[in-house]
Amino acid sequence: MNLIPWPYRWLALVLFSVALIGFGWIKGAGHVQAQWDAAVQQQTLQAVAVRERQAQATVKVVTQYVDRIRVVREKGDTIIKEVPVYVSVQAGAACTINRGFVRLHDAAAAGELPKSARDADAAPAGIALSAVAGTVAANYQTCFETAEQLRVLQAWVKQTHLTRPRLHRFHRLGGDEGEVFCHLCAYQ
Repeated sequence: MNLIPWPYRWLALVLFSVALIGFGWIKGAGHVQAQWDAAVQQQTLQAVAVRERQAQATVKVVTQYVDRIRVVREKGDTIIKEVPVYVSVQAGAACTINRGFVRLHDAAAAGELPKSARDADAAPAGIALSAVAGTVAANYQTCFETAEQLRVLQAWVKQTHLTRPRLHRFHRLGGDEGEVFCHLCAYQ
């Protein structure tokens, strides 16, 4: 003889099933949240490590840049100081710098096309040859400083590029290959 009628048995079974599903749902959500928190913590630690390596690379590159620029400036200043030795007053007197040369030089230094030549461009500009040599030497000094800056910047990019996240190959359903960021092994 059954002491519990069928409708109550079904109700108890449904309540037990709902409770079992709810328990599984809550446990599963907690497990996923724990995995998520662990992954976020791991990525945070990896990001801190990458920032540290990038900071070290930056310090190294800046130190190299400062040393190299100091050498370039010292050499350039020495060359500019030696202009009167290599371009004597007699050589300056024997050479006239005309206005056309000055306009052409200034346009080239600015990276612009010079304006059309005129008759007035043939007249002397009143600039000494030593002044022209000093200006050209200063321009080359600036050029070498910029070249060193570019070299150091390229070295910094190469050093910090080594700390980028790894990408993995994967195959799409269409057959073509691509790369995708893998958060599990990022920055390793």
